[in-house]
Amino acid sequence: MVVFSTILLIAILFISITLHEYAHGWMAYKLGDPTPKASGRLSLNPIAHIDPFGTIILPVLLLIMSKGSFAFGYAKPVPINPSYFKNPKKDRGLVSAAGPLTNILIAIFLSVLVRLNFPFVRTLILGIAINLILAMLNLIPIPPLDGSGIVASFLPKRLAYEYLKIAPYGIFIVLILIISGILRVILLPAVNLALNYLVGA
Repeated sequence: MVVFSTILLIAILFISITLHEYAHGWMAYKLGDPTPKASGRLSLNPIAHIDPFGTIILPVLLLIMSKGSFAFGYAKPVPINPSYFKNPKKDRGLVSAAGPLTNILIAIFLSVLVRLNFPFVRTLILGIAINLILAMLNLIPIPPLDGSGIVASFLPKRLAYEYLKIAPYGIFIVLILIISGILRVILLPAVNLALNYLVGA
């Protein structure tokens, strides 16, 4: 039972990450950008989205450093070309929002299974928590997280450009927030509140 629960949780994690990235690519494609499809990222195959460091090495290192209490990872960003969009500013915001929204929908779907008393309820609840964390983490407005794309869609063009220039340093800012414990203080109360609402705890 423990082995199956572990396999189920890993499956939920990989499906959630895959659908998150697929949603970015699907939205961009629907808005007129052929780049995700041309680059092979309009795919439901998890291998197409795995980043060796961000998806595997970093989460394992953080689990070891935090003694199993916290982890963070990321998949390969889906390449998009905003020049194909009819409204580049607004459409980039929609593409950015598609990933976190997908994780929220997965969390809602899993919560329905919990309420229907499907087997492995505790594993499903962990799956809900994973998707809530993925959604809320990505909505943080630190480039290159998805939240920054949403914020940039509301900013004047020049200001948005300057704001998004910090993207190469964003991952280090996020890691500092994780290591310092600030991110947990920010995220966990919101995740717990949403989790309690979804599962009726």
